[in-house]
Amino acid sequence: MSEPDLPLLVDSHCHLDFPDFDGEQADLIARAQAAGVIRMVTICTRMYKEPAVRAIAEAYPGVFYAAGIHPMYAAEEPLVTVDELVALSAHPKFVGIGETGLDYHYTADSAAVQAESLRIHIEAARRTGLPLIIHSRDADEDMARILTEEYRAGAFTGVMHCYTSGPELARAALEIGFYLSMSGIAAFPRSTGIREIFAAAPQDRILVETDAPYLAPPPYRGKRNEPAYVVHTAKVGADLLGMTEAEFARLTSQNFERLFSKAVA
Repeated sequence: MSEPDLPLLVDSHCHLDFPDFDGEQADLIARAQAAGVIRMVTICTRMYKEPAVRAIAEAYPGVFYAAGIHPMYAAEEPLVTVDELVALSAHPKFVGIGETGLDYHYTADSAAVQAESLRIHIEAARRTGLPLIIHSRDADEDMARILTEEYRAGAFTGVMHCYTSGPELARAALEIGFYLSMSGIAAFPRSTGIREIFAAAPQDRILVETDAPYLAPPPYRGKRNEPAYVVHTAKVGADLLGMTEAEFARLTSQNFERLFSKAVA
């Protein structure tokens, strides 16, 4: 149980099904709640893992889930269909589409199939009204172009998860109503440019996340991340925006509820 005076936070993006957490989910979630992290969205990155991710969300009241094909895996398995994603959206704890996107850091050779997969997820987001969860790495120009083209063809909403790209992509995403999510990378001492992007963004479009088990913020950098550690990134976010930790927690929770409105219902 979280103490009454703790800021109540949301970890808007984590991976509780990953092998790093095998058999520890109950303890992880208990630690998160004790730290004031009362809601989490656990993200499915490969469709064959969807049943396991769904089971975690079903087992814990404060855990919700999303599903899609991570761009790094888009060429390794059959593409999901729009109808399959729409069918998943009937589940009461299914609150987002993805993660999907473009990753040219390691998998630039599959750029074409990544783009095809991304457009499928975008159409599912349109049809369901659920937010799209975007992963973008070393693909700023193509990502900005696809999002802008697709938005002109029909509105949808979403979040640029773990935002570490440049100001141009941030501007393009914000212009179509997207949110930017702050991960532990924003708390790294050398991440000045990323912090500047968040400082300049509309405050009603900022979320906070762990991407656990990856990207632990200081003082846990280099170690396994977990949802409880989102409080350390939130402290950096609060300082950046000139807020108290409670104000930042309230802001990001309200933003989460606006974007992931199904989680409130």
